[in-house]
Amino acid sequence: MLVSIPRAIFNLVLLLTFAVCASAITTVPVNARRSDPLPADLCPAGNLQCCNALERADDSAVGVLLGLLGIVLQGVEALVGITCSPIDILGIGQNECHTQAVCCENNDFHGIVAIGCVPIIISL
Repeated sequence: MLVSIPRAIFNLVLLLTFAVCASAITTVPVNARRSDPLPADLCPAGNLQCCNALERADDSAVGVLLGLLGIVLQGVEALVGITCSPIDILGIGQNECHTQAVCCENNDFHGIVAIGCVPIIISL
């Protein structure tokens, strides 16, 4: 037996779904990116990250990922770290970064992405 949903109810559900999704979008302001690597000691505590990839925010694949996460960037030249984990600068020998060490402005996305990243120089 096929149940028919009245079009008005369908439209209402669709509108509510859109409203909920739209409210989940996060707009992230990003400062202008640096072009030169930053010494690790100039990166604020908690912003040091080790990322598997570092890409421009205007890259199409990064745009899709950010869109799926509901993130809108204001500063399309920002660098985005992909799959990142924190670096403990005190235990750098034990917690080495074999991919891309970066300093990121916004790490509030559970390691999936880090926003506003700058490559860093770690000197032992």
